[in-house]
Amino acid sequence: MIPRPVLSSHLSGSYELTIGATVSGDLVDAVRLALPRLDPRPGDTGEIDVRRDPALGEEAYRLTVGSRGVEIVAGGRAGAFYAAQTLHQLLPAASYRHTERASWPVPGVRVEDAPRFPWRGLHLDVARHFFPKREVLRLIDLMALHKLNRLHLHLVDDQGWRIESRAYPLLHEVSSHRPRTAVHPHGEPAAYDEVPHGGYYTLDDLSEIGAYARARCVTVVPEIDVPGHASAILAAYPAFGATGEPYEVLDRWGISPAILSPLPPTVEFLTTIFDEVIGALGETPYVHIGGDEVVLDHWTASPEITAYRESLGLATVNELQAWFLRRLADALAERGARAVVWDEAFVSGGLRQDTVVMPWRGMGVGRRAAAAGHDVVATPVFPLYFDYAEASGSDEPLAIGDAITVADVAAFLPAPEDWTDEEHARVLGAQAQLWTERVTDPRTADYRLWPRACALAEVAWSGSAQDGFDGRLSEHLGRLDALGVEYRPLAGPHPWQRRRPHRASPVPITERMAHIEAMTHDPESTRPSVS
Repeated sequence: MIPRPVLSSHLSGSYELTIGATVSGDLVDAVRLALPRLDPRPGDTGEIDVRRDPALGEEAYRLTVGSRGVEIVAGGRAGAFYAAQTLHQLLPAASYRHTERASWPVPGVRVEDAPRFPWRGLHLDVARHFFPKREVLRLIDLMALHKLNRLHLHLVDDQGWRIESRAYPLLHEVSSHRPRTAVHPHGEPAAYDEVPHGGYYTLDDLSEIGAYARARCVTVVPEIDVPGHASAILAAYPAFGATGEPYEVLDRWGISPAILSPLPPTVEFLTTIFDEVIGALGETPYVHIGGDEVVLDHWTASPEITAYRESLGLATVNELQAWFLRRLADALAERGARAVVWDEAFVSGGLRQDTVVMPWRGMGVGRRAAAAGHDVVATPVFPLYFDYAEASGSDEPLAIGDAITVADVAAFLPAPEDWTDEEHARVLGAQAQLWTERVTDPRTADYRLWPRACALAEVAWSGSAQDGFDGRLSEHLGRLDALGVEYRPLAGPHPWQRRRPHRASPVPITERMAHIEAMTHDPESTRPSVS
């Protein structure tokens, strides 16, 4: 099973679980939703009996299978849902297919399980390349199978805005598409596909995504990345920029100097956007506001912004960036949501104490954030950036760099052993990032995510990869086959998965990590770390 349960022991006997089996007791809807291909039916007494035990944690459960049937004891709805996912993994991989088979054998077993971390996340960048709603819903199903429970949607960047706004309609009318996309490898002469690209989620789509995710114990974390990465926003509403100059939705990769103004009208604009997003998603405990890779030059050059900064008693534009993000975090807190930021925002200082920090530039800055009392979600480039290739060489499809392997992910510790107990307590969990500059379609996304996300699921649930992970992963791939997931085979890509060939990076990722982590000690490190 992946992730491996905390405790699992075999029992004598087994049970033949029929399609359409009766499920009874508490939390029946969670079990039914977790087992769609087994089509369990509610009843007064059942082959699957579910009870709630308040003494267990919300996500904890006990699962017992014997000759008389299946018993689930769960602390809450999530625990019952995850118990049913574990039950399904006890069945053959063929049970994940739609078949006419009437029953499946379940071995006798007793499982006691609970997660090590509450945040077990995947990030999907839909700004650089848009992924339709159906693909987001499919990803939620795959996350649920692996007991992953945070879907971080990167909804805006220089290359696109991806949500409807009824208050500011030019955002989806103008900023959701670009006329072409850069296709050249990094460092080579510019080349473009000359193919229009775009798309956005309506507010009704967002409502559906939110409801679909909650039913499957997944929390959607929307990201509105500000104040940098703002070309797409300013293509629609240049007045919210620091200069007022016109912009276009960016058709190339890399960093743009486009930046929002920190003046009150921008805060009001973003607050309205937050209201629309939260109103559509429903319960939204976290909203990511970015704060990364910000070029502050336009703020420095603006007499109006300089006068405003001085009126606030702030000495530098870095302090103004911190003030701006804190003001947005205050607005989110008024709406019942916690702000989440990338680590540059922490380095700038001045965050609300309840702001969650994602240290993408390494666990060193993550430790400093934890020591300062911030909750931390581990997101380091190595080994949790899944837009990196899994091997060097032209057999791999084009990637931003190399190499991050399944073994690298499995070896990761979200709470490093040398951290103090107080610092460990601040680690909410881990999250892998799929940036999509070079991930143009769902098939490539499958290839990049899986099976590395299987290793992430194990690490985030258990705290580390458990004994026998490699063997369990080999068996687990049969489930992905049955579900039609076009993952990267452990031995390397299929011929049709190679596509545009990867160019091996001349810079080892360990050197790149050392470089970007060193920059986290620089108070000017809001400036882009990677050119």
